[in-house]
Amino acid sequence: MTLVDIQKSPLSRLYKKYFSRKSQPSGKLEDEEARRSSTSTSSLNVDELRTVFDYIDANSDGKISCTELQSCVSLLGGALSLSEAEEVVKISDVDGDGLMDFAEFMKLMEGEDGSDEERRRELKEAFGMYVMEGEEFITAASLQRTLSRLGESCTVDACKVMIRGFDQNGDGVLSYDEFVLMMR
Repeated sequence: MTLVDIQKSPLSRLYKKYFSRKSQPSGKLEDEEARRSSTSTSSLNVDELRTVFDYIDANSDGKISCTELQSCVSLLGGALSLSEAEEVVKISDVDGDGLMDFAEFMKLMEGEDGSDEERRRELKEAFGMYVMEGEEFITAASLQRTLSRLGESCTVDACKVMIRGFDQNGDGVLSYDEFVLMMR
């Protein structure tokens, strides 16, 4: 997995978008409808989203509960309270069962981005997931730690190669500004 893959990964998008979704239209969508909704500006890959959905759906019941969502965000190094997780599921839950099915998950992932200020806040929070305490940059070691949390094994040398792809000033680390450019 490369840094580009991380930046484009649906799990990363979920982390960035879980709190920017404000409302959801009513009506239940089937997986086929979700597959056909390829007009989204985010051009999400349905197979990737299915993989992420299945990963979050820890009990494999075909639905994501607020506790499953909270656990997933925690694994990413983020903090999501139970009430925040409940709010995300509630906003996404169009059929009223208190859970998020795949079609609802697709809608959440395709949701509109928040304001510029919200986007900056989300990027700062996402950047914070990758940096080690007391540091201001993403290092190869901090990238390796984050990938490990996501279940990806990667050597420090491989992480250095990934960082080089976005390291504009050649210092061997990613600054916040370089991270922002990478996330575009």
